[in-house]
Amino acid sequence: MRRPAWLSRNVGVLSAVSFTQDAASELLYPVLPIFLTTVLGAPPVAVGAVEGVADGVAAATRYVSGRLSDRIGRKPLVALGYGLAALGKLVVAAAGAWPVVLAGRAVDRIGKGMRGAPRDALLATDVPPGQLGRVFGFHRTADTLGAVVGPLLGLAVLALADGNVRVALWVALVPAVLSVLLVGLAREHPSRSSRAHPPPGDDPVASAEPARLPRDFRRVVTLLGLFAVVNFPDALVLLRLSEVGFTVQGVVGAYVLYNLVYALVSYPAGTLADRWPRARIYALGLACFAVGYVGLGLVDGGALALLLLCVYGGFNGFTDGAGKAWIASLAPASAQGHAQGVFQGLSGAGILVAGLWAGLLWDVGPGSGVVPLVLAGSVAVPASIGLLAVGRRLG
Repeated sequence: MRRPAWLSRNVGVLSAVSFTQDAASELLYPVLPIFLTTVLGAPPVAVGAVEGVADGVAAATRYVSGRLSDRIGRKPLVALGYGLAALGKLVVAAAGAWPVVLAGRAVDRIGKGMRGAPRDALLATDVPPGQLGRVFGFHRTADTLGAVVGPLLGLAVLALADGNVRVALWVALVPAVLSVLLVGLAREHPSRSSRAHPPPGDDPVASAEPARLPRDFRRVVTLLGLFAVVNFPDALVLLRLSEVGFTVQGVVGAYVLYNLVYALVSYPAGTLADRWPRARIYALGLACFAVGYVGLGLVDGGALALLLLCVYGGFNGFTDGAGKAWIASLAPASAQGHAQGVFQGLSGAGILVAGLWAGLLWDVGPGSGVVPLVLAGSVAVPASIGLLAVGRRLG
């Protein structure tokens, strides 16, 4: 069977890299809120602060890394980013207090921020704009399947280790290191990636001209960045499940189900994004966000909570790959790293703000996250309607 033209070597390799790294990250991620609050005795606001600050650090790194990668090359930054992510996981596994977890997550997220934009620029290399949705949808599917395997591995480790969360954190290092080794198989074409070094004394980051990014790009990235202010870290969603009665194993199992939905939706959504206006695909995701968040804020647990978590999985499935394809289609080839860096940087900054305000409001009113979940989900309703209305005008 002939390989599709869009399924390049880099798409295959980088999808495998993301699969293994996400298996590591998502083995750690669903147990982290419980590790923080139960093992280390941190308050709920610390969960929002840890994840919010981690994403905020990643946001700043994404912007700088994206601009730099267009000037000096993308593959070295991708490799360094995955290496730092493995180091951060080592720090978290060894932590004895929640501020150390914060430091480890910051190192991990610096790595994520450093690799994200250059990797997505490599994925977009030599791919026609009409097939970008497939590329990013396929990549997100592979990435998210890692998020299915990781928690399942975590469940197995927890069962073998009598529920010892710290043992699971140590096991997460194995796929993290494997992902770093796989980066070496990726290829970068010097003639196509603007590797030329700047003149002596020039700052390669400062010399990248923001004006190269067109007006339509700036409009779209601003709208999506604003929505990120209500999209708080998923660690708080998992904390909500824990507080409505899910056991540690139940939270991890629910997270596996969420990621399975995310993975199953990503590629079909990416394919649709190559045929329909991407604003409308994104709007479908926002509708899933609204239903998932509001519903999870109002239910008391059980099977309905699992169903709502699956609906929420559709949010990332519809928006992640389609959003990156949307951004890539609006930027010139020479500024792909810069464009992805701006988009991912603004999104990460928004999540930082969201994590902080959601953590502060977590115990307000009925408590257990009801107020932030219902508030954020309500904001997504007009946002979804607005994107459906503009349709093709935004690309």
